[in-house]
Amino acid sequence: MPTATPIGIAEHDLSQVAFNADGLVPAIVQEQGTRQVLMLGWMNEEALRRTLTTGRSWFWSRSRQEYWCKGETSGDRQWVREAYYDCDGDAVLLVVEQEGKGACHTGEHTCFYRAFGDADAQTK
Repeated sequence: MPTATPIGIAEHDLSQVAFNADGLVPAIVQEQGTRQVLMLGWMNEEALRRTLTTGRSWFWSRSRQEYWCKGETSGDRQWVREAYYDCDGDAVLLVVEQEGKGACHTGEHTCFYRAFGDADAQTK
């Protein structure tokens, strides 16, 4: 079973993150090793701090208005290995070790399993 690896928080780095008018920033989650994009979630500053300090991916649910830690219900946990913010500070990238079946609530390994124009994917 993977273990958590906290990432140090530098206040300067956090100050570079440009949260939107709702106080959120999109967080892209990429699988370590394969570099496959697994999902996109939303973080506020507290979710980002929780992610960095716990080594687990935390998000803010816009629909439920609450924090959620990926995998607490499904067992498909994400163990954060690296964290980045982009050149504009308006997006975060988490590189994770994915535990379980995958990241998507549908049971797929990635949330990005449907391609535009892919007739086979339309039936899923």
